[in-house]
Amino acid sequence: MEFIVNEPAVAYNKRRFTIEEYLEKEKASDEKHEYFEGEIFAMSGAGDKHNEIFSNVFIEIGNKLKGKPCKPYGSDMRMHIPENTLFTYPNISIYCKHPKKSGVDEETFIEPTVIIEILSPSTRKYDRSRKFDLYKDIPSLKEYMLIDSESVFAEAFYINEKQIWQVIEYKQLSDSLNFVSMEFAIALSDIYEDVNFD
Repeated sequence: MEFIVNEPAVAYNKRRFTIEEYLEKEKASDEKHEYFEGEIFAMSGAGDKHNEIFSNVFIEIGNKLKGKPCKPYGSDMRMHIPENTLFTYPNISIYCKHPKKSGVDEETFIEPTVIIEILSPSTRKYDRSRKFDLYKDIPSLKEYMLIDSESVFAEAFYINEKQIWQVIEYKQLSDSLNFVSMEFAIALSDIYEDVNFD
């Protein structure tokens, strides 16, 4: 699988695994791993800026969705895409109404409405290219947000009225990241609050 930039976990890279084997190993592991077409990949850890941005965004989304039928989940919520076999842990995902559980695991959700990834140097290429291609197989997905952790920059991908993915870039602290399907926006000044760029 040359297009995945994460390195296969050392203990798991000698053969292909079934989904059931992956889930069994994952439940016993202290670290998170992705699964795709029989291969298991170690996921990168997060730095301080990444965690600060996550906290800011998660709090803002939680406040905006309070009392509404959609709910945000953090990176401990495992997601499965049955259409292409991927199991992964998005930084933030939003599920609406009653989240659907995977048919193969009660602790894994399927069909989010929004996925947000916070970009780091080790994941930037994967999140912007191949991972997005895999996310596009999710029938319920309406928006995919990428938030940079090294500079003030965000990209919002959403499906327009012609069912084509369209992107809007945000580069100024005075901008607001617009969640079209959720009908709210979050100011970049709130996303990057207390984040110190050297």
